[in-house]
Amino acid sequence: MQELAFQITPLSCDYNLRLLDFVEPAGLHWVGNCNELNAAYAADGYDRINGFSALITTFGVGELSAINGIAGAFTEKSPVIHIVGSPSRSDQEKRAKLHHTLADGDYRHFATIASHVTRAQTNLLDAQTVPHQIDEVLKQAMIHSQPVYIEVPDDMADVCVSATGLKTPLCISDDLPSDNEPIQPVLDRIYSATQPLILVDGECRALDIVNGELPSLYGNYTGSLGSDIYKAYFESADLIISLGPHHTDTNTANFSLIPLESVTVSISKNIVQIGDKVHRDISNGFLSRLLGALDVKRIPKVEGPPRSPAESDHVDHDPQGPPIQKSFWRFVKRLFRKGDLILTETGTASHGGRHFKLPSGSRLFGAVTWLSMSYMLPETLGAALAKSESDPENHRAILFIGDGSLQMSVQEISTIIKENLNVIILVINNDEYTIERTIHGRKQGYNDIAVWRHRYALQFFGAEEKHATENCFTARNYSELEIILANDRIQEGKGLKMVEVYMGREDVQGAPLGLLKKQIAEEDSQ
Repeated sequence: MQELAFQITPLSCDYNLRLLDFVEPAGLHWVGNCNELNAAYAADGYDRINGFSALITTFGVGELSAINGIAGAFTEKSPVIHIVGSPSRSDQEKRAKLHHTLADGDYRHFATIASHVTRAQTNLLDAQTVPHQIDEVLKQAMIHSQPVYIEVPDDMADVCVSATGLKTPLCISDDLPSDNEPIQPVLDRIYSATQPLILVDGECRALDIVNGELPSLYGNYTGSLGSDIYKAYFESADLIISLGPHHTDTNTANFSLIPLESVTVSISKNIVQIGDKVHRDISNGFLSRLLGALDVKRIPKVEGPPRSPAESDHVDHDPQGPPIQKSFWRFVKRLFRKGDLILTETGTASHGGRHFKLPSGSRLFGAVTWLSMSYMLPETLGAALAKSESDPENHRAILFIGDGSLQMSVQEISTIIKENLNVIILVINNDEYTIERTIHGRKQGYNDIAVWRHRYALQFFGAEEKHATENCFTARNYSELEIILANDRIQEGKGLKMVEVYMGREDVQGAPLGLLKKQIAEEDSQ
């Protein structure tokens, strides 16, 4: 009888698991996401409230799944710390053909990919240099407000390193004036202006200067899509102070909202541009020093434009008619209260949310440039979690998301339930990828989506049956929506609530409406 011999080769444990053993013992709250992409989105959301966040993924398959979210954080200035558990140093030195690699013995592929969407990268190979390496990449995240990448080999997770550096907080503050700081030229422009305005743009969060409670705040400037009165004032302004400019096509209505260079003072992180003259290497305290030098008595008295009639609290609507984009966004603002986090997903929600008039202390998250569909549901998880840590009793997040986008990251509803967060999800059910259809393919099947029964979502993803039954709502007309918004469970209830709002398949406003009309005109001309 011939004997058969088998050799059992044990697989090394997945490369981030030993690292995870240290999370909760360190006093950190562990939140497990349903997949790495959602984890990256959630980390971005947490960061935008608390200033820093971190996610841990495994090598290769995990980090590549997360990279879409990391790229969005890089684009929109969120300092997410991406920690990657990689194979042991000995396996890498041997060029072993392990799982989660490309089976070619090269372990630098994925770090190279990450280098394009992170500000700094480091690989922790030497216990003597680990503290310095970590400090340096964290400083880069703080300085540039962008993600960084830290690779931790599996056998480094429990290696002892010096803790001396922990006694001194990281400090990057540089409030000393630079030699070329242009305070006086900016003051001269302010004192001589007769029709000034301030644009608070997308990168102001990184500058930490946003105050949405100012009585002089007029809302979002949308050029020809908004008030003619505002457009006329903008175009004839003799001074525009642009704070944190983010001049992408989607943030400037295809570059139509960029102010004239000749009348603009643009203040970014470390750069001040006055007209066509650029001043670089400006230190962090420039705005504080500018305000300190400002002679209030020399600021000209300015009569701003009259408030737009569109800002009236009255909303024309048919109580028995379906909710429509033209009036829904002003109608639903009665739901908001002080301190709310309000999030609008890419699509009709992001356009509609620009009409919100927010209560004091609230925050609005909207799609800006990266525009990855489904981003806002995990973003809501991360932001709500961060807010719950600072305000455990009164935190609340309200998400507006289309039924198409919801299908792409819906699993994180289970994490919201598990973390017991107070979240209201308003699902805009228009039975398709409406925003895509307005751009192209109005009648194409690739813009259709599968029909879901959203009223079962809470129970399916882990909510108790009673809570799920009592906290799922449907509105097919304004009368039903009004009753839902006044419901105590919506206004004061805890946990997750879902409101499904039915709208027309081609009901859009703003820029998407122009695109849709263009398609229809082309079809009619054929």
